[in-house]
Amino acid sequence: MANVSAQGFVFDGFEPVKAVLEENLNNGQDVGASVCVTRNGETVVDLWGGYADAERTRPWVKDTIVNVYSTTKTITALTALLLADRGLIDFDAPVARYWPEFAANGKEKVKVSHLMSHSAGLSGWHEKISKEDLYNWNKATSLLAAQKPFWEPGTAPGYHAMTQGYLVGEVIRRVTGKSIGTVFREEIATPLGADFYIGLPASEDNRVADLVPPEPGTGVGETASQSELQANMATNPGIDVSETRTRAWRGAEIPAAGGTGNARSVAETHVILANGGVAKGKRFMSEAGCRKALELQVAGTDLVMGIPARFGLGFGLAGGMIPFPNPNSMFWGGYGGSLILIDMDAKTTIAYVMNRMVATTSDMRGFGVAMAAWQSLGLG
Repeated sequence: MANVSAQGFVFDGFEPVKAVLEENLNNGQDVGASVCVTRNGETVVDLWGGYADAERTRPWVKDTIVNVYSTTKTITALTALLLADRGLIDFDAPVARYWPEFAANGKEKVKVSHLMSHSAGLSGWHEKISKEDLYNWNKATSLLAAQKPFWEPGTAPGYHAMTQGYLVGEVIRRVTGKSIGTVFREEIATPLGADFYIGLPASEDNRVADLVPPEPGTGVGETASQSELQANMATNPGIDVSETRTRAWRGAEIPAAGGTGNARSVAETHVILANGGVAKGKRFMSEAGCRKALELQVAGTDLVMGIPARFGLGFGLAGGMIPFPNPNSMFWGGYGGSLILIDMDAKTTIAYVMNRMVATTSDMRGFGVAMAAWQSLGLG
């Protein structure tokens, strides 16, 4: 097989990032991928390479996009932070202030901050739902509004893998009268020229790379021992990677897992947070509004993931799973490997987006990209 070269550009000094991406593309760890790094609001690395399909018939090109699973959550969180900065959402307010039906079953004191920090006790649906129900916004949200929490809200983190997007998205819909995908597009994506979608128009389908599922036996819900909460998250409904190739999945607004974009769009969107509210010369938020994301909401062993977690408003915080060079940093990743790192001290973002999925516990590709970027940035 011929050597695969990464396309795009790196600023002087950032060659190690390109070397890591090319090594992954050539040793088979990646089929196709993109990497982007920004510093002080400027894009210093924008790379892509490999193939958009497992058969290696379609090259991964500059405008290739792909489903990024839970990296979508950071885009949803950014949209909520923007609205909070404008005074439309108060994270300390009860969810029921905006969404009265949500008060059912003892949830009248659950705060918006609990939704943002995976501590609302609504990590899945009590009722059995189908994958088609994920495409029915009203059904997905009304079931959550009606149900009782799995644990006392605010007392522990428990990853809301699919539900978080519907919960935060419905608060956004109640305060704006628009869907999360529409608010993100109008307020952030269009002004930034960011190629990211929560609800992909059919006109963009031809640009989407095919996700390559994880090795059999390593995917979500395929491990032997599972708690009730873990099983509920993994099997109600089950995760079927091939579903991401359907028009139904792509077109639906699934704000915790259904976003479509590339590393450039992910990194350049989060410049807003890394750069004190300013991106591409436009002020989107106040610096104080950006720093709200860093406020620790809950910490401890995550009841669903089973690992130590520290959640701010919509992001994992430094001091958790990933060692960061600087304390005012946050991150999240998507099932299979995509990753976004935001460092407010160094004013940097680092994004990695790919199509070959690897079990989260053993995947070092995104972290390898980050270490090369940190080296290039002169960070620890």
